Amino acid sequence: MMQTDVLAAHRDSTGTVVSGRNRVKGLIVTPGGTAGDIILRDGGSGGTTRLQFNLSTNQSAFSFTVPGEGVLFLTDIHVTLPASSKLTVFYG
Repeated sequence: MMQTDVLAAHRDSTGTVVSGRNRVKGLIVTPGGTAGDIILRDGGSGGTTRLQFNLSTNQSAFSFTVPGEGVLFLTDIHVTLPASSKLTVFYG
C-alpha cells in the first residue's frame, strides 16, 4: 500500500500548480461564471493532458477525490482555468 503526505495548492489563474513528480489526489473547483474546460497537464502549458473536465456558466462549487493512487504527473502539474475560476489541488 502506497502512502504519501497529502499537500494542497491553490490557483486562481492559469499556470503551474506545483513542480516535480506528484499524484493528484483530489480537487476543489470554484467556477467563475465562465464556461470552459479545466485542463491539468504534465509538463507545462504544452504538456500531456492528464485530466480535463468542463464547467458550465451556472455551475456551483464542487469537489471530487481521484480514485486509486491518483493521477501521476511526472514533471509538474499545470492547470488551464476559465476566467475567474479557482482550483485547489490535493497532491502527494
